[in-house]
Amino acid sequence: MIAYEELLAPVAGQVPDVLSLLGDHASLARRPAFRIEPADATTMPAYRRLRREVFVQEQGLFNGTDRDERDDDPRTVVLVARSAEGAVLGGVRLGPATDGPDIGWWQGGRLAVGRAARGTSGVGPALVRAACAHAENAGVLRFEATVQRRNEPLFAHLGWHRVREVRTAGVPHALMRWPVNRVQDLVQTTKTALGPLLTTGLPGDLGGAGFVGDDGAPIPGSDLVAACDAIVPSMVERDPDWAGWCSVLVNVNDLAAMGAEPVGLLDAIGARNSSHATRVLTGMRRAAQAYSGIPLLGGHTQLDVPAALSVTALGRTSRPIPGGGGRPGHKVRLTADLGGRWRPNYPGRQWDSTSHRRTPELRAMLGSAALAQPAAAKDVSMAGIAGTLGMLAEASGCAAVLDVADIPRPAAANVGDWLTCFPGFAMLTADEPGTDPPPAGPATSAECGRLVPGSGIRLRWPDGELTDAVTATVTGLGNA
Repeated sequence: MIAYEELLAPVAGQVPDVLSLLGDHASLARRPAFRIEPADATTMPAYRRLRREVFVQEQGLFNGTDRDERDDDPRTVVLVARSAEGAVLGGVRLGPATDGPDIGWWQGGRLAVGRAARGTSGVGPALVRAACAHAENAGVLRFEATVQRRNEPLFAHLGWHRVREVRTAGVPHALMRWPVNRVQDLVQTTKTALGPLLTTGLPGDLGGAGFVGDDGAPIPGSDLVAACDAIVPSMVERDPDWAGWCSVLVNVNDLAAMGAEPVGLLDAIGARNSSHATRVLTGMRRAAQAYSGIPLLGGHTQLDVPAALSVTALGRTSRPIPGGGGRPGHKVRLTADLGGRWRPNYPGRQWDSTSHRRTPELRAMLGSAALAQPAAAKDVSMAGIAGTLGMLAEASGCAAVLDVADIPRPAAANVGDWLTCFPGFAMLTADEPGTDPPPAGPATSAECGRLVPGSGIRLRWPDGELTDAVTATVTGLGNA
């Protein structure tokens, strides 16, 4: 009898073919003729030889060598297609299009397939698809390639869009762009259903005149503002202490966006047992204390039920800041706490910038909008920075352009993750150009966009190019 460990043990420096050893003929028959993987020290020389054969010797696009500065950029990635025997059949390179920090704009290029692998093998299309997947996984929001005319139909078939004609090595090419729909997809899954679901046309609905779709709702006849948020049940179930902390965090952020001072919290908790409920309440109490002792006023608790958590916050202000107070020509500012790290178990989705902060730092951030009194403000929610800006613009009856290179961002977060995650503390404001930044303690603040006529959100890149992030309105709730 052969032990499983023996099947996996390298023989003469190679990993044995387990499917062959097990006699799994059905799986062997379905196995692709090649695999795609990042190039290493063994396969990189073969890819470069193949490039020279194709672009220098066969096509005559370059004299002597096709190498350029992108080959020496340590951020450049090369993917190769290898046969079952290990031979390099083709390859493609991709990486940041600009020097300096990676701002989420990448270019693909030097797609080369050996003569024997062209035609029906599918190596070229597979390499293009793999490059798109790799770029999106790296947080890229703009991915382009200059494509020879003969290959333009292939890229169009794969879903790429033609931008314009360009010349490379003196030969006409098409600049083509892969549609990255990450922001649009997030908006559609988190916010698009709100308008049809919530709009009833009754007086005073959704915050009242001037406050439709805001983070909180001014209570008529008083200086009180109410906000309410529910935490995703799966998060309450697997990380109850953090869920309790976040239930306070998101509510005080909602109040802060309206310039309101927190005065109390109410909670509704569902838990499988008292121990689980205690962990949720512990997180809430820690957060309430960290934010200068916000009173927990009571609420409702039920045991022996699936996990659930909803918190209502009350705040006070005589001048609530609307989310829809922006106008075309207003500058967009992001004020965000870049300290911290990705929350364990939530990489790329939840940035924890608050749990390590001291009370004076937290209070400075919460009070920044009230002191600055911008024309419009919204705290960044589950729709991310770009999607939340879309909500502010929609309520203001306009569109927005976001300058990608000017967005404050932690070094540990790529652009795609940062624009679509929950960032702890982050506030978007709109106001006249030249207004002073809000006094937000440890948070970083920068103008990074502008409200413009129209609808949707567009990203502006350092070369002046505009790409769509949100193509229309976000919620459908309409103007404030």
